[in-house]
Amino acid sequence: MKSTKRQNCPGITRRSFLADTGMGFTGLALGAMLFRDGVARAEEAAWRRPDGQPHFAPKAKSVIWIFLCGGVSHLESFDVKPELNKYAGKSIGETPYKDVLNTEGKDVIGANPKHGNRKVIMPLQAGYKQYGESGLVVGDWFKNVGECADDLAVVRSLWTIHNDHGAQLTWQTGRHPRELEHPTIGSWITYGLGTRNENLPEYVVLGVPTGDCCGGAFTHGAAYLGPEHGGVRMNVDAKKPLAFIRPPEGVTPEEQAANLSLLGKLNHFAGIDYPDDQNLRARIKSYELAFQMQTSIPETLQLEKESEATRKLYGLDKPECKAFGEQCLAARRLVERGVRFVQLFHGGGGGGDWDAHSEIKSNHTKLAAQVDQPIAGLLKDLKQRGMLQDTLVVFGTEFGRSPGAEGTGRDHHPQAFCAWLAGAGVKGGTIYGATDEIGFHSAVNRRYVTDIHATVLQLLGLNSRRLEVPGRKRLDMDHGEVIEEILA
Repeated sequence: MKSTKRQNCPGITRRSFLADTGMGFTGLALGAMLFRDGVARAEEAAWRRPDGQPHFAPKAKSVIWIFLCGGVSHLESFDVKPELNKYAGKSIGETPYKDVLNTEGKDVIGANPKHGNRKVIMPLQAGYKQYGESGLVVGDWFKNVGECADDLAVVRSLWTIHNDHGAQLTWQTGRHPRELEHPTIGSWITYGLGTRNENLPEYVVLGVPTGDCCGGAFTHGAAYLGPEHGGVRMNVDAKKPLAFIRPPEGVTPEEQAANLSLLGKLNHFAGIDYPDDQNLRARIKSYELAFQMQTSIPETLQLEKESEATRKLYGLDKPECKAFGEQCLAARRLVERGVRFVQLFHGGGGGGDWDAHSEIKSNHTKLAAQVDQPIAGLLKDLKQRGMLQDTLVVFGTEFGRSPGAEGTGRDHHPQAFCAWLAGAGVKGGTIYGATDEIGFHSAVNRRYVTDIHATVLQLLGLNSRRLEVPGRKRLDMDHGEVIEEILA
């Protein structure tokens, strides 16, 4: 027969238990007060990688990010300054704009001290006119894009932190080039949202990127987000788009599938032993994706399937703009098939072709002829297909060019430059911000380059602060601020 005697712990009573646990009732009361005042709180949920879902309703599904390497002159493109003609050949001290003098009182118009002082204002090197109902003034170098004025939101008050071509990296990451290990805007987007087509890369790079001197692969890399979120460089050639997607000679598709299946199993076994190896994870993904891309990529890049009218719209019938026209047309076909982010480079390699320290008139005339019609064709094609409503197009460069003459050219100018956005969620026909009358300073509604990033993320339904990785400190400046005024 069981004993009915209560089995007590020797030496412990109900009263002593309440007194000793958590400081007793005093501890319970103190904990409640601290929680109420925000000093104490429940343990936060463990951090998790993004699940591919937007944080709020997006306006855009994909981004086409156009970057012109070397520094396009804002003064003769989308922030035209007629006052330069008025004071051409004069010292800045002879104009009403003496407030742009540096702190030493020297008459310096150029931005880069190592290139010497720039004492004479250079007149405009191209004509200009107004376009559309918005009356946007655009330089003649970009007259075809000007025809799309009412679809553009031009930001004229940008500035950046670097006065040399490392600013190319700054445009992509928001950081100074000495801080290479930072993700690009494209990698943040694909990290947050992933792909919309499992047979294609989520982040594609077309054209020749920035040279190694000025960011190199870091301008389309993912840094600590992991190599699987970096840009995949691709050639606009259906026969040779990527070297690693061609099947080996003499191997049938069935044999290759079996080989890759075995390789995938071995990699996954290794992944059990090394679950945190980002390079291994990226390699597994790349093998799987490469096999899928052997048919999807060549089909995507078969531009000859497009109508003759479409090919002409992009300028594929003109030798000067055929190459970049093919990139723009390929970009449309990629986003049409679900690629999340397409990054187009023009004039890449080294410091960039647009770096017009001399002969800026011939330099920009030649280069603009290569890109103007293709970019306008892209905008018009997206619009007529109904794709502009959920595709965001961004046009940018690393910095502007100085109002002052550098012989027959213009110097680097990080104090002021411009960019524009068009498409999903953007208020077309908008001009935001302003520089002074000679285009020296961003004077009204000054904006840093990551404000463009923040605006793009907003349109994709992403909050950059919710994408932060523990242990990877980001500055407020890295996140940027959304330019609400250009949103529809």
